[in-house]
Amino acid sequence: MLWLIGIGCLAAGLCLGVLAASRLNNANPARIAELEQQVQQLQEQHRRYKDNVSEHFNMTAELVQHMTESYRDVYQHLASGAQDLCSGEVASKLLPASEENVFRVGNNHEEGVQAPKDYAPRKHPEQTGALSEEFGMDKPEKSDD
Repeated sequence: MLWLIGIGCLAAGLCLGVLAASRLNNANPARIAELEQQVQQLQEQHRRYKDNVSEHFNMTAELVQHMTESYRDVYQHLASGAQDLCSGEVASKLLPASEENVFRVGNNHEEGVQAPKDYAPRKHPEQTGALSEEFGMDKPEKSDD
């Protein structure tokens, strides 16, 4: 009798499992279509976003280029005005004579302009540096004994 109840429960469980699996496999086709449409919309939205970002940075690059050209024109106007309207000494102090001095690319160590240092330079070559073992120590005087 116990075997018969066990076999009956197994058969009922198998039938319910097959029924549930068939319902899951035949899921709502309308829901699947809706989800596929949503995925396509999100992909299209992402593509438009990427296009907008590219367009934004292209426009930014063009505007910066125009701004640089405008700045160069203003600088040239100020430099020529300073040379024409001020004495030579004052004009040379206000603005360099050519735009190459301002829009120079590369080494800026000319004319005494140097990058800041993160250490104190030596005052004379014999001076010990801050990383020396003897730095800050008094030298013992040698006795003639």
